[in-house]
Amino acid sequence: MADSSFPARSSVLAPSAGEVVVGLLGAAVVSIAVNALIALIAGNLVPAGVQRTGLALGEYAPATVIGILLGTLGWYLVRRLARSPRRVLRVLVPVVVALSWIPDLGILAGGASVVNSLALMLMHAVVAAAAVPVLSRVLPLGDR
Repeated sequence: MADSSFPARSSVLAPSAGEVVVGLLGAAVVSIAVNALIALIAGNLVPAGVQRTGLALGEYAPATVIGILLGTLGWYLVRRLARSPRRVLRVLVPVVVALSWIPDLGILAGGASVVNSLALMLMHAVVAAAAVPVLSRVLPLGDR
């Protein structure tokens, strides 16, 4: 029986532009789809008359794509410049996700509901959860 798993690329092989684009597009589509479900559920739980921020497709879809592109740039730079990129990213990814929650807490302080704020925080985690496996596949972290 053939092995159907997809091994990570060798860090010696450069990924093709097509592989990177398709991987990032897939991560964006998955993130937006899951975030749409989160926004739908949160939107139904936010009481009428309470401010809703970031729960419309036109708000979170572009932010998702921008987040994936910025994350990819960061991944590329760490991969290229760090002595031990795997170790750096093990710390950096969770720190960046936690820092991305600061504006979500800010909207809570500005009058949005707890559900709204928590939904946005979850959306940021979803984007990271979709992007990191793709990036590890198309931009592998070779040991130096």
